Amino acid sequence: MKRIRIASGAGYAGDRLEPALEQMEKGNIDYISFECLAERTIAIAQQAKLKDPKKGYNALLEYRMEQVIPLAHKHKIKVITNMGAANPEAAVDVCIDIARKSGAKGMKIAAVLGDDISGQLDKYKDAKVWETGRPLSELDGVVSANVYLGAEGIVEALKQGADIVITGRCSDPAIFIAPLIYEFGWAMDDWDKLGKGTHVGHLLECGGQVTGGYYAEPGKKDVPDPAYLGFPIAEVNEDGSFFITKVEGSGGLVTPHTLTEQLIYEIHDPANYLTPDVVADFSKTEFEQTGPDQVAVSGATGKPHPPTLKVSLGYRDCFIGDGEISYGGPGCVERAKLAQDIVAKRLALRQIPIDEIKYDLIGINSLYWNWDSGNNPPREVRLRVAGRTKDRVSASRVGQEVEALYTNGPAGGCGATQGVREIISVASLLIPREDVQPQVIVKEV
Repeated sequence: MKRIRIASGAGYAGDRLEPALEQMEKGNIDYISFECLAERTIAIAQQAKLKDPKKGYNALLEYRMEQVIPLAHKHKIKVITNMGAANPEAAVDVCIDIARKSGAKGMKIAAVLGDDISGQLDKYKDAKVWETGRPLSELDGVVSANVYLGAEGIVEALKQGADIVITGRCSDPAIFIAPLIYEFGWAMDDWDKLGKGTHVGHLLECGGQVTGGYYAEPGKKDVPDPAYLGFPIAEVNEDGSFFITKVEGSGGLVTPHTLTEQLIYEIHDPANYLTPDVVADFSKTEFEQTGPDQVAVSGATGKPHPPTLKVSLGYRDCFIGDGEISYGGPGCVERAKLAQDIVAKRLALRQIPIDEIKYDLIGINSLYWNWDSGNNPPREVRLRVAGRTKDRVSASRVGQEVEALYTNGPAGGCGATQGVREIISVASLLIPREDVQPQVIVKEV
């Protein structure tokens, strides 16, 4: 039976690179996929593209590909990634240049396009936005609109001989299921196999989470050598059966427990996990430890894909201004509370238009709002004030008032900081899947 090995090279935009390089050198892998795109990430990338048409791809693309491309060429490993973000074609050009400089002649690098529908939003002006329940036409400040594509475009790129495939917005499992469809010749309506492939993709998509990273808790769930955490590898058979493992000797661990935590991550209904390719059913998943750091996975099935595709909208929502200052020693909590009261009265006195404000005493109530230090007061505490406003100037006033506590507030304030950031929020809507057609561009080094 034919089988392939697929590695997860990243679980988010800023993930480590060393585990991916280790997989490429020692993992005997056929494919490596880098999942680096969140909903808010692509909205920010669209803004970068507006400022510079040659930008809009993942900021770490060059850093990663300067090391990944030579290894991919050397070991004949195919690379799939959504690091194209808002500009996959520009990302391809960057990779072509890197490949030429590294001597990787003959490589084909493809871009999958078609997810960006920002120029077609008038067509959907009456569509309901999930988060507001109101028509899209009422959502102001939209800066991006990207459809979650499935595996179809990636499969087509592989059919055209691509060694590296760079996408924009697609479903996270798509970058893992596409090699299975291509290599095994699975039909795009073989729902059970696509459900099994989505099983693979969901377990791999978050990188080190499934090999013990997010699982680790000292004394309760100990993980060996987490500083050297190895990322997961799936060995998949033509019938969709597979096991998860990692490079021998790398840090972390692969057990039914680590896989269970990842399986339920971001899953609302395990029996109906909606993706562009299939509605997967993970409700009968079984894990079996078949060796050290090796777990066989079974039980997934699939049903026909939804008639609609999800669109992720990024829009300019607000500004958040914040400020922090620390107090230490006897009475530090009381002084921090006084500082909080001063800031609140000052913002009211200046009539700063704030839509929402939050005061945290870090170490006291920033995570558990009603916790009381009781008879064991902390030796230090940090006040954080964060205000949500409609404009940048109003947001800046929050941090200014916190910093002014240096000389105008309680004794012993130190380490004050302030900042303002624009918030790009995310909203969603559904459109007919027939409205979207992926396009593939292939360039050769």
